[in-house]
Formats: sequence, C-alpha cells, structure tokens
Amino acid sequence: MHKAWAWMPRPACTSASPRRAVTTLGLRWRKKVSSAAPAHLRWLSMLPIARRKTTPSSSPRAAKAMRVVYSEAMTAPPQGGSPSAGKPGPVVAAWRAAWPALQVRPPVPVTVEQLCRAHDRDYVEDVLALRRPNGFGTLNAEVAASLRYTNGALLTAARWALQDGGAVAAPVSGFHHVCWARGGGFCTFNGLMVAALALRADAPGLQVGILDYDYHYGDGTEDILRRVGRTGITHVTAGADWHRGADASAFLDAIPEHLATLAHCDLVLFQAGADPHIEDPLGGFLTTTELQRRDELVFQGLRARGTPVAWDLAGGYQKPLAKVVDIHVGTMRASVG
Repeated sequence: MHKAWAWMPRPACTSASPRRAVTTLGLRWRKKVSSAAPAHLRWLSMLPIARRKTTPSSSPRAAKAMRVVYSEAMTAPPQGGSPSAGKPGPVVAAWRAAWPALQVRPPVPVTVEQLCRAHDRDYVEDVLALRRPNGFGTLNAEVAASLRYTNGALLTAARWALQDGGAVAAPVSGFHHVCWARGGGFCTFNGLMVAALALRADAPGLQVGILDYDYHYGDGTEDILRRVGRTGITHVTAGADWHRGADASAFLDAIPEHLATLAHCDLVLFQAGADPHIEDPLGGFLTTTELQRRDELVFQGLRARGTPVAWDLAGGYQKPLAKVVDIHVGTMRASVG
C-alpha cells in the first residue's frame, strides 16, 4: 500500500490504515419535499419556520457569481515548513486581480462550542491558550488568533452556498489531518468536520458530503467520524488510493463515480488541493491541465445536480508560492464554468 503522507509528522490517530477511497455514510434525508427541487431549497425546508429563507436567490446570476469568504483575520505568518497559514491573502489578491467584481464576505468566527463538536475540549482550549502546539508544531499567538476565522470561513461559505446555491470559496487550508484530540500535518482544527457538524446541529436532516481531493489521505476526518458517528455525512478521500505514479486518466475517469456517491447530499464541502500537482514536492501525479480538468469535472457535476458547494484550498507546497496561487486561480475559474 502506498503511504500517502509518510513525509509528515503523524497525529496519534494515524494508526488506522485507509480502507477505501469512498465511504458512504448515513441515510438519505426523507421529507415531503420534491426531489427535483434545488438542494439549497430542500435544506431550507428542513429548518424551523422562523429560520427559513422564504425567497432565496436561485437565479443564474447568483449561481455563477464568484463568491469568497475572506478577511485578514484568517491569515498568520507561514511556519512549520508550510505556506498554508499565510496563503489566504495572496490567493485572494490574485482572484481580485483576475476578477475585480469578486463578491467578498467576511467569515463569522466559529465558537469554542462548535469546535468542540469535532474535537476534545481540552485539546481545543489548550491550543487556543497556547498550552499545546498547533498543527504546524509551533506555539504562535497569530496562528491561534486566526483559527476561529479560518474554520469559520468554511462554515460561512457553506451557509452562503446553501442559501443562494452555486459555489462559494473559503481560501483556507489545514483541516483533514487533525484528529479528535491531536493536530499535526499542518492541520490544527478540522474545519470540514466543524462545518458539517455545525450545519447538522441546525438541520439534523441535512446530508453533507466531503469531497477531499487533497493529495493526502484524510485520516483526521476519518478519526473524528469514528468518534462522533457517520450519520448524515459522506466522506470521499482520494488520498487513500491515488498517489505519485498513479494513472491520471483513471483518476479523472473516477470522478463521476465519486460524485455519484455524493448525489444524495444537500451540500458538498470540496477540498481542491493543489498538492496533487506533479511538481509538488509533497505530491503529486496531475499536470496543470489535468488539475484544471479535475476541478471542471467536480464543479460541472455538482452544478448539473443543483448541489451547492463550499470549497477550500487544502495543500500546495511548490516554490515559489506563485505556482500554488496559479493553481487556485484555475480552481476559481472552474468554479463558475
């Protein structure tokens, strides 16, 4: 078996081996709502009456708008050998240069209670108080201050996508290796699980998909799912099977199958990792053109089903950073077709 991230300091939860690239979790939501309705409208119908949006925007213009959740509170100095903490600013600057009409909304920071749905409380409080190292292996006040905003960015993007449909970007990284009670692999809190569990706390019938196309196996996500339960969450992690030397064409051909596994979901959280690039020092097996095609297939497939998607940057370690930023620009281009 390939070791998808043997280079990385492993959190305690990594003793379990990846079992398969696609894990189907939970039961399909059943309500008296037409299955033909757009996914974001089906989700709204599950909310208590007082919380429903009665006139959500579902126009083609809203679905195609380039929407981003960002503020400077999400950034911190790069450290621990990873550019991830400092990546949001340069990526958003590149997006704004390419698309001046970009719609930007600030993140609503997650609460400690929301973090504790996905993580051990002692771990959460120790990290935020600098009593325990973050996922980069450092004790850094700026990283600690950014964490509620980086995790909040994905949750805010997910809510925005559910409300208006289409795709919304959260330019953040560092989620899928952190386990229930320990971080590592450049990941401090698992924003994928924080978002999924927060959304399901608001709407217990909501079905959330996690499509993880970072190069590395989402072991932390699996660890948390084993702890909190899998009901209502479907996790696809390509890093279980697709590694350096893999057949790129076969991977691209498998994307429709992955999307079919998520067809019942009301929302998908998509990790559009840049580290599968063939020149990434911690990747990779896809060329720039193949990465672009990956993203096109994902967004086109979700759009065809009317499934809202909130997406993040995940990994990317090429130098200079401009090479990674260019990949994220390509993903943004693919997100609106």
